Amino acid sequence: MSVLQASEGSRRGVGRGDTRVIVIGGGLAGSEAAWQLAQRGLPVRLFEMRPKVTTQAHKTSRLGELVCSNSLKSMESTSGPGILKHELRRLGSLVLAAAEGARVEAGTALTVDRDLFAAEITRSIESHPRIEVVRDEVTRLPDDGQVVVATGPLTSEAIAAALKDLCGLESLYFYDAIAPIVSADSLDRSRLFAASRYGKGEASFLNAAMSEEEYDALYASLTTAEVFPLRKFERGLFFQGCLPIEDLAYRGRETLAFGCMRPVGFVDPRTGRRPFAIVQLRPENRDATCYSLVGCQSRLRVPEQRRVFRMIPGLEGAEFLRYGSLHRNTYLESPRILTPTLQARAREDLFLAGQITGVEGYLESTAVGLVAALSCARWIETGRGAVPPRETALGSLVAHITQPPPGRFQPMNINIGLFPALEAAPGGRRGRDARDAAIAARAAGALERWIGVGLATPDAGDGALDLPAEASA
Repeated sequence: MSVLQASEGSRRGVGRGDTRVIVIGGGLAGSEAAWQLAQRGLPVRLFEMRPKVTTQAHKTSRLGELVCSNSLKSMESTSGPGILKHELRRLGSLVLAAAEGARVEAGTALTVDRDLFAAEITRSIESHPRIEVVRDEVTRLPDDGQVVVATGPLTSEAIAAALKDLCGLESLYFYDAIAPIVSADSLDRSRLFAASRYGKGEASFLNAAMSEEEYDALYASLTTAEVFPLRKFERGLFFQGCLPIEDLAYRGRETLAFGCMRPVGFVDPRTGRRPFAIVQLRPENRDATCYSLVGCQSRLRVPEQRRVFRMIPGLEGAEFLRYGSLHRNTYLESPRILTPTLQARAREDLFLAGQITGVEGYLESTAVGLVAALSCARWIETGRGAVPPRETALGSLVAHITQPPPGRFQPMNINIGLFPALEAAPGGRRGRDARDAAIAARAAGALERWIGVGLATPDAGDGALDLPAEASA
């Protein structure tokens, strides 16, 4: 079968003509979807409810605003995030281009200046001649026409209810925690040192080394501090990749030391030895005037955050620019709702994109927005949606959210485990490195075949879309 497999239920091509696509949501997925559609000659009406209606986490009205972190994860080419970045770059992703343009030095991670990043996405979208941005809340799904729903994890109650009515299923949900941010001027640099793990990349992180005694004191405070309780009718469903630090600490004394505070790859310059534990501070903007506490997402009450986090060496006088907090993220049971082309089974002209589909992470949400746009554009042309090759990061994410899992469906970041296994995988540590390199090479090859054969013009038969110039270079 072609790398652009046809949806069984989508055989009606509507034709390009003056077709306008409605995109609901101006986050990463919605902005990426609008950009990709417009770049392919389709007029787009992008609805974003901010600033008219705010959310629990957003602070501005900018498109593509980041709320939980400023890190878009590893740039290492053989990691899951690195493979995904290559694919997004190759397909002309607006979000990835904005991220690389707003990059803040942070070792091997792609970390951005939030303000510059969102400003560039907003400028690009609002200045595009084929995109109309409407600042208003959508309270129901349009009755007809092509629609991409990319309302994100903070989907309004009205749209959540509309999706529930359409799909006949209850929305699932989980709670997401964000980490505190502190002022750089308030840090005691004499107790911190700049370094990256194993010396990889730039030494842009600040590190607070802790002795066993200091760690035990912090651990004791975390496990006894007062937290914001969940309401009685809410279940404590936390995404495992973003658990509050205090909930991790409840699991046992060594959980943090072997997790977010793992000291492997660091040497404390004051002692010449590896510390017992370490807390990393990541720059939040290009000027490094503020830092986030890596892995310290929290639902502690505000006075407790001040007390507990100031126990970290170097943070005794920390000025908090943002406290950690908890907010509800909504996602759907997508394997029961979506076809492999990201079309709703209940309505073939409605596509779902972004974190609401059950992917977790900034670039993962962007990726699903990009694929939804490709699929929508191809369906308009030919009546068949698009499915990325299973060997790619894009295809692996789509498979995760559209294929029924053996157990309960859970949100997932991109990782090597999502890719199809190699026919012959070497063992051992060096074997894992070779395996990852082979998976990355296989993904790159599959993507090029998809671009060269699958992403042809509709007149070519089994094809779909013209790539933008930057993606076909």
